[in-house]
Amino acid sequence: MAGHTEQSILIDAPFESVWDITNDVAKWTDLYSEYARVEILDSAAGPYGETVVFRLTMHPDENGREWSWVSARTGHVDTRQVHAHRVETGPFEYMRIFWTYAEEDGGTRMTWIQDFHMKPTAPVDDAQMTDRINRNSVVQLDLIKNKIEAGRTAPAR
Repeated sequence: MAGHTEQSILIDAPFESVWDITNDVAKWTDLYSEYARVEILDSAAGPYGETVVFRLTMHPDENGREWSWVSARTGHVDTRQVHAHRVETGPFEYMRIFWTYAEEDGGTRMTWIQDFHMKPTAPVDDAQMTDRINRNSVVQLDLIKNKIEAGRTAPAR
């Protein structure tokens, strides 16, 4: 069995703003409530889009542990998609995240699809991680929506 989640939110803002803000990885500590630090390790334009390799560190959990990992993400502005995966997988066998952006009446719909599988030694199984991701994604998507709509974050230009 593998884990799979899918959530989306409609943000009352133009595509260009939503794209620029949510793909400015260096500023994710301002956009998300769960990240304490972001370190950009590499960034390069390639034939398939802009690829960013970065380390994310979360705020300490209830046991005081800071979870940290390296991910890579490639944004394809022409297709309005982002493909990402964990390079350092930690408790995951694999973790892949697919983002899509679609213009709709009322703004831009941003969708996150996450596919993963937990290692046998992980502290939670696929079903438990699916629950955690589903609960947290709703919180983070709402936070992003509110910050963008309130103008509390600005696109990188």
